[in-house]
Amino acid sequence: MKIYPTLNLQHGRVVSTAGQGFTCPQAPLELARRLMDEGATRLALVDVDAAMGRGNNRDVIAQILHLCRARERKVCVQVAGGIRSSDQAQLFIDLGASWLVVGTILHKSPMVSEQLMARFQSFLTAAIDARGGKVHRSGWVDTTNLSALDLALRAKAYGFRRLLFVDIPEDPTADPDFQTAQDLVAATGLPLIMGGSITLPHHLEALHTHHGLKGSLVDAVLFQQNPRLLAFLQAACA
Repeated sequence: MKIYPTLNLQHGRVVSTAGQGFTCPQAPLELARRLMDEGATRLALVDVDAAMGRGNNRDVIAQILHLCRARERKVCVQVAGGIRSSDQAQLFIDLGASWLVVGTILHKSPMVSEQLMARFQSFLTAAIDARGGKVHRSGWVDTTNLSALDLALRAKAYGFRRLLFVDIPEDPTADPDFQTAQDLVAATGLPLIMGGSITLPHHLEALHTHHGLKGSLVDAVLFQQNPRLLAFLQAACA
């Protein structure tokens, strides 16, 4: 099972999506280094500011990618948030990103989606951020009438080979929406990574019981708050 500790970057700091407005006291580079020291061979970096169209954290992302390249053990990094042009995609690939996640452009800019697919297909993952089966976009501040299933099928038609389903919980105490995740896999036949509502060790254990789910994004801050999560990091990047 592939586990991606996820650093959500806003104003140059790591913020938690699992809590209300919590900012990690550690600098992003320090947190990334600690996670790798604990055994992480994958990281996910989300530029929250870029996703919301309010600036970006590219310098921080570049620093983390440089740190990952310098490690003796290979570390694969997924970058997301505001990737809406070929130039932005090329920048992160040149810096060493293993995968790029695009979401908003799938329904706002079909032409850009096609351009990115033509140049970067092997790097791309389609993000489906949804609450109650309905898609949210632009850093979750913009709702749509599009269903998660419709967007997944659209992504497959564009040529995406991987899906990221970000389950935005209405109730933080509710169980993850594994049913929608399974429905997306069944409808598309594509491998799927799940995130958003995966916050506890038993959520990660449950992933193994759902066919087609290949891994999960987990808020990086949670690994500090719940050391039991660290046991799930011991898997080589491939």
